[in-house]
Amino acid sequence: MIARRRRSVLYMPSSNARAVEKAKALAADGIIFDLEDAVALDAKTAARDVAMAAVTSGGYGARELVVRCNGLDTPWGFDDLAAVAAARPDAVLVPKVASGADVVKAAELVRGVRLWVMIETPLAILNLADIVAAAAEAKLDCLVLGTNDLLKDTRMTTRAALVPLLTQCVVAARAYGLDCLDGVYNDFRNEDGFAQECHEGVALGMDGKTLIHPAQIDTCNRVFSPSDVELAWARSVIAAFDAPENAGKAVITLNGKMVERLHLAMAQRVAAGA
Repeated sequence: MIARRRRSVLYMPSSNARAVEKAKALAADGIIFDLEDAVALDAKTAARDVAMAAVTSGGYGARELVVRCNGLDTPWGFDDLAAVAAARPDAVLVPKVASGADVVKAAELVRGVRLWVMIETPLAILNLADIVAAAAEAKLDCLVLGTNDLLKDTRMTTRAALVPLLTQCVVAARAYGLDCLDGVYNDFRNEDGFAQECHEGVALGMDGKTLIHPAQIDTCNRVFSPSDVELAWARSVIAAFDAPENAGKAVITLNGKMVERLHLAMAQRVAAGA
């Protein structure tokens, strides 16, 4: 079973107090109050204050509240994490992570707040095993893909070229029971292109997608939710294994097909995401 749905996670520039307030009414599963890329250098401190006030004041319902801090190699990173440790959002998203040591260091600074980490550099891809293994020591919860940065740093020119790297991230996340969120889609007015990339994310095994505009939320929620066909299949598998005559069986026949306990686990996950 999954504790939270993370189909749609919207970046919100914390320098825009009006937008931060508006997020209370959006249908996103999660909000990332961004202190990094979306905030100008001269607005970093003010944006931090807005984000922490939003976290502590509440009013966002069941939405997961995450703060993306600045990197620890910047003038603002350590102060960001100190503020996060005090405000206690649901998680902190740490950018430019390159090793397991980076994860452990961030965990020490936020004192028990769950960690999400950005996978957005070639070094992070090379060190994926080391990064996710830090979950045993830190409260690492989720990998977030920085596809724009990966394209820039690898000099690849298409999303298709990134697919092998994205697949590595999903496999690494699953090995340690972590979630994995796909990167953003920049052309937010291209509804068809965005929907296609969401479907691709589902096919790759992503749990959801990070967003840059509220207009993307509804499509993202729809694509990353089970379809009626998938949900009907899941319920039929669960019901079949719940039948008294199948108690304790490892394999059963359902609609002429062999169904194993591994299919039951898949069905339970689909049903939980409905």
